Amino acid sequence: MLADLSLTDLGWDDRFAESLPADTLPARVLRVDRGAALVHTADGVTHVRLSAQLRRAGAQDPVALPCAGDWVALHPLPDGGHAADAVLPRRTAVVRGGVARLTPGGLSGDGQGQVLAANVDVVLVAEPARHADDPADLGRIERLVALAWESGAVPVVVLTKADLLPTGLGDLLDDVTAAVPGAEVHAVAALDGQGLDAVGRHLGPGRTAVVLGPSGAGKSTLVNALAGTPVMATQQVRAADGRGRHTTVHRELVVLPGRGLVIDTPGLRRVGLYEMSDGVERVFADVEDLARQCRFTDCGHGTEPGCAVLAAVDSGALPGRRLESWRLLQREAAWMAARTDARVRSEQTKAWRSETRLRRRTGNSRP
Repeated sequence: MLADLSLTDLGWDDRFAESLPADTLPARVLRVDRGAALVHTADGVTHVRLSAQLRRAGAQDPVALPCAGDWVALHPLPDGGHAADAVLPRRTAVVRGGVARLTPGGLSGDGQGQVLAANVDVVLVAEPARHADDPADLGRIERLVALAWESGAVPVVVLTKADLLPTGLGDLLDDVTAAVPGAEVHAVAALDGQGLDAVGRHLGPGRTAVVLGPSGAGKSTLVNALAGTPVMATQQVRAADGRGRHTTVHRELVVLPGRGLVIDTPGLRRVGLYEMSDGVERVFADVEDLARQCRFTDCGHGTEPGCAVLAAVDSGALPGRRLESWRLLQREAAWMAARTDARVRSEQTKAWRSETRLRRRTGNSRP
């Protein structure tokens, strides 16, 4: 199936062509393994190596490494194979940061990023619709939708396994819709086709989607249902609670016949934010609107008089859970920005020291 696709079918366009280095061939990354990648070129599917230059760049910053959905430039090797030399500029990129953990001393964790998917048009945020004693995680949905907005793609929330929720589906849809203003929300029962047409409207030839969500959310089942044929392995859910088991172990770009492409991903336990600009603001547009109505422009929404945010919580117009979620993501985004700035400064300092040592050894003191 993949061998019959043209580069245009895979999403290639003039913008990518303009950035392709001379004397190289374009290829779209289907899957990345250690030091190598499975890619699709104009001639079909093949394995390529990652060049030493690309691996060195990835060692400095993991975001520089190719991932599923990337376009890479290939050059031929003497043995007849090819190596990926460079990652072409991404149109969109879903990037997660190291998970920030709240400790008595504040937030801590890893400040480096990792690209989960590249050059996607839509992010399908999969969250299982569960029973009242095991509800859907609204905080996780908010976090993933913020990540999706930040990527440049369009987020769509998919409540999977809707057939396993006997009552309350309408209320759940209302709660999730209120938690992600601006994003569409659909309930899906993939095995019997419920809701698939609504999700399918976001797909199409030449377009790419990625499915993000926790383990057992039914991501691979959703991909298979959208494809109309088994393209990803799945496992049975537990009858007691409808939870699935971990199936997908790597990110992989697959074809949805007549519907474009989709990247299936392993389950995500937690996702840290990375270089946030307006992703959190878009998810919490209601909180941001209230904040602009506060008496003081620098209101911290704690004990200040005339706080419109706290007034909305007291009246029940704004759920207290949502305010706490907003506060957490705001703190995490600020922490990540500080970590990123510190990392950049550290890398610049290391480069300066390395250059200084080289000049001393060579006796060249000129800049």
